[in-house]
Amino acid sequence: MGRAEAGSTKAISNKLKSKGLTRLRWYCQVCEKACRDANAFKMHCMSESHVRNMVIVGENSKAFIQDYSDTLMKDFIGLLKTAHGEKQVNANHFYQEYIANKDHVHMNATKWNSLTEFVKYLGRESICRVEDTEKGLLISWIDNSPKHSGGRRP
Repeated sequence: MGRAEAGSTKAISNKLKSKGLTRLRWYCQVCEKACRDANAFKMHCMSESHVRNMVIVGENSKAFIQDYSDTLMKDFIGLLKTAHGEKQVNANHFYQEYIANKDHVHMNATKWNSLTEFVKYLGRESICRVEDTEKGLLISWIDNSPKHSGGRRP
């Protein structure tokens, strides 16, 4: 069964269905393919193109994971900086904003196992201020630009 021809009713229908976010567990970061259900994901994992991509990833998996981790951090911090500046925001709520972009890097493709682990890493590296409250983790971007660090240069 081939792909629907561009411009056909079937292609338009598929495009409309794919507009929204899909379940995380049915997403292949390497192939950047979202599947609608478990069976579709299983079939994707058995496909020739997926197996080929996984062989390439397997040859240097640490580099791929590092690349996904760097991309996640760059995009996450970029959105935090532009959307909220130095204001505090709940980490879970902000992550929902981040994943609203359909083309985001999924957390399960990175070196961090959870959002909490990622946010605490950002705090340890002094990239963000992190505060653990009864409402959850609050994060805020730290502006390290020269004009905000006292205006003096060494």
